[in-house]
Amino acid sequence: MSTPATVSTTTTVTQLPPRRRAVFISDVHLGSKHCHASELADFLQAQRCDRLYLVGDIVDLWWMAQRRARWGNAHNRVVEALHALRRAGTELIYVPGNHDRPIRRFCGLALPRMQVRRRTIHATADGRRLLVTHGDDYDAATHFGSLQEKFGDWLYYRILSGNQLFNHIRRALGMRYWSLSEFLKRQSGAAERYIGRFVQAGLDDADRRGLDGIVCGHIHRAALFERDGLIYANDGDWVESLTALAEDPDGTLRLLSHRGETLALLPARARWTAPEGSLPAAA
Repeated sequence: MSTPATVSTTTTVTQLPPRRRAVFISDVHLGSKHCHASELADFLQAQRCDRLYLVGDIVDLWWMAQRRARWGNAHNRVVEALHALRRAGTELIYVPGNHDRPIRRFCGLALPRMQVRRRTIHATADGRRLLVTHGDDYDAATHFGSLQEKFGDWLYYRILSGNQLFNHIRRALGMRYWSLSEFLKRQSGAAERYIGRFVQAGLDDADRRGLDGIVCGHIHRAALFERDGLIYANDGDWVESLTALAEDPDGTLRLLSHRGETLALLPARARWTAPEGSLPAAA
């Protein structure tokens, strides 16, 4: 008597990425030479979030007006990923920066699942209220307009070009992205002093407004920490650090790499119960 054949079936379960209450990105500089559009497109395609904040310098209109625009398939993928998130129910909040300043004329505009704001307030699940602004408003408090700064701008552009070539070689060798430009900036005392002034200006602004902290970009230095009871969250950029900020369902804040790894974390405030399904409207 023959034994019936056993048919083996294997079910592949695709693990969905974690759902975030909010994701913040800035300083993408789409259209400029040094934008890492491919990495950003991959990052956005892996996101599931209730809100996506575009915190300025998303499209580099300044670069495109001054120099030859760089736009390819990777840039189109970024735009397509944004549309896909919006179609999936993600609300987009665009806070223009200095490199996409012309978009500020549309502040107050509300489109289906998209708003344009000069600045806004994000309320976390654990009740903290954070100012969301690009950060160029603090230039008057941080820049001194010296010849040294002008030379620094010229040198920074050259460093970014070197960073691009350096990582092209690393990719060819099968190595992961590493920011040479970020490493070099950390060796500069002048750069560190400038960043310190920027951080303090942002925290002072949030404090004057009676808020619990600030989310910003602008200076291409990702950071997440608490100082004197105030949160400083800089979501970084997609030119050097390739980072984003995210909020978990319980209010935990995470600084993420372009691969989704947690680089820094601020836990949710204890003993807080968020109302079910609550997501306060942008201010």
